[in-house]
Amino acid sequence: MRSTAVSSNSSEPSRKDEGGSDAPRDVPGAAAGAGAGQRPLEHVAALTGNRDRELLDVTLVTALMDLLHCRCVSACRLVGDAHGQRWQTRAALEAGDLAPLSDPPWLELDELPPAQQHPLRLDCVQRAAVVREAQPHGALTLFPLPGEGGAGGVIEVASAAALGEETERLVASILRIYRNFESLLDYSERDTLTGLLNRKSFDETFLKFVAAPRPAASLPRGDGERRDAEQAARRWLGVVDIDHFKSVNDRFGHLIGDEVLLLVARLLRSTFRFQDRLYRFGGEEFVILLHCADEAEALSAFERLRGNIEGFRFPQVGSVTVSVGFAEARPGDTPALAFQRADEALYHAKQTGRNRVCSHAALLASGALAPPSAPQTGSIDLF
Repeated sequence: MRSTAVSSNSSEPSRKDEGGSDAPRDVPGAAAGAGAGQRPLEHVAALTGNRDRELLDVTLVTALMDLLHCRCVSACRLVGDAHGQRWQTRAALEAGDLAPLSDPPWLELDELPPAQQHPLRLDCVQRAAVVREAQPHGALTLFPLPGEGGAGGVIEVASAAALGEETERLVASILRIYRNFESLLDYSERDTLTGLLNRKSFDETFLKFVAAPRPAASLPRGDGERRDAEQAARRWLGVVDIDHFKSVNDRFGHLIGDEVLLLVARLLRSTFRFQDRLYRFGGEEFVILLHCADEAEALSAFERLRGNIEGFRFPQVGSVTVSVGFAEARPGDTPALAFQRADEALYHAKQTGRNRVCSHAALLASGALAPPSAPQTGSIDLF
């Protein structure tokens, strides 16, 4: 189920007097003494105690709803490239709801609302300033929410009355703490050179990736219905390795080698979808987690990456190619087991000419790879 964030059809926000007003009726106890002062601290503690990035926006929205007692709080971010950005709702909580709703992570980009559909949000992001609009039955206040590699976002607060100046300052302070904490997560979870996710964050992400409910594949049949549940989109893990990267460092130096890594990371971002997970594992090796309906679709995605890199002219270096091995990530897989299958396919690609994509399942079917031996059971001799 998709969430629906509060929005406005008006393209021009109205401005409240910057002198502010008293705390609104829908924010009881804005200055009710020591007890009220402790509540923001409790929510800050809950926010900064969360190490799960995917739940960070949920925690933020829940905290703001509890503090403001408003009609709805939404966290929305721009996704996609600059020429086709869309709004993704990360968390939306209405008064009386038990938990926030969000857009499922497997939605295709064109299923999300275009950026221009919400002009107030764009105004907030572009000006990096609070935007206020009076509405027939209340008020809408938008706070800028930068982060995640510069991707713009907003916090939307729909309330019965305009937020007071003191309340706006409280929200802004919580958002500053949120941004600082998000920066700390970036530092621990992202590769410092490329900005991609790092090896440390892979294991936890993989387990959630495999355990998440499977999205239905958008493959219409003749009658227009979606295919049955067994045709649900599957998960795939790909390992990408830059061919002859050591010679690039030896011939041109490590600074040029780093530039190649940066450009390959940029090509990864432009090739794959916003919901796909991209990692740098160290050196010249990258890993991708993605949803695809079947092996052919996954092969097409990795072939597109290989072709994009082969066709790109790298400054000073010229041509660079990559080899790719991929395998399906199955329920019950450990990160190491799924990675091992993809890595075996990558090794075969390297041994048979490089600059190619190999599927582990296809190699098994053709006999190019031997099937794995049955797991050993029974007693183990330690000595």
